[in-house]
Amino acid sequence: MEKTVTYIGEKTQVSLSQNADDRQLIETTSGEVIAKIDVLYPVLHGNFGEDGSIQGFAKLANIACVGCGILGSAVGMDKDIVKRILRDAGIGVADFVTLRKAYNEDMNYEEVSAKLGKELFVKPANLGSSVGVSFVADENAYNQAVEVGFSYDTKVLVEEKVTGREIECAVMGNEIIEASVIGEILPKSSWYSFENKYVDEDGAKLAIPAQLTPAQAEKARNTAIETYRLLECRGLTRVDMFLLADDHIIVNEVNTLPGFTKVSMYPKMWEAAGLPYQQLVTKLIELAIAEHQKMNALMLI
Repeated sequence: MEKTVTYIGEKTQVSLSQNADDRQLIETTSGEVIAKIDVLYPVLHGNFGEDGSIQGFAKLANIACVGCGILGSAVGMDKDIVKRILRDAGIGVADFVTLRKAYNEDMNYEEVSAKLGKELFVKPANLGSSVGVSFVADENAYNQAVEVGFSYDTKVLVEEKVTGREIECAVMGNEIIEASVIGEILPKSSWYSFENKYVDEDGAKLAIPAQLTPAQAEKARNTAIETYRLLECRGLTRVDMFLLADDHIIVNEVNTLPGFTKVSMYPKMWEAAGLPYQQLVTKLIELAIAEHQKMNALMLI
């Protein structure tokens, strides 16, 4: 199959035609059609990249898009909503309190710690990569952490500290859902911070596959698959969990557009499961096209 690659200069202004069958990338100044798009593969993180925004943009343009759709992306981005859905379905989550601007933002450390314990994680509800996340154990640190959290979002999550092994699972599929081998994060410090992830090259070690019993690994995979299904995920998602001493599993977060470099957990877990990087990318594109065709075949009014 002949492949065409179009390179666009970083200063070139482009627009995506919103006419449903055009699927054209247009140079804004000249109106020239630069390329026709078969599938959109987001390589974005955070707001606008994995919160349903770019996914909605692709839907309006009637273009297949790799990964979760609007609903799965928006839900997966909001840690508060994720926890409520999973908790309602009987899947373990850390106990939490949600602070909202102009509602209960002044809930103090004494009130929160009476419910969740003195050691707490404070994080913006809609953000990733541990940005804005703080670990606190006293009133002063708590107040500062809440202020930081609200600088990123209008909703802040306060969670109890969970002690357990940090494990992850790469999940893939549309109706038929597959789970990879389980990986484990072994951070150098007491928790997997932004610095561990992106600043300190030796901030954490990765164990892929994790040293688990067959029963533990199967339970983790099943939990990841059920989480994926409940949150209406499509294409790909990484499910982050804690394995407790009694083998109980707590779902920590989901990442609907996980890191995808050759050293990232998502592709490395699939590689350990026997699916090489290039074949994984191809599979994700095929899943996006299949989902797009299925949705276009529905009789929508």
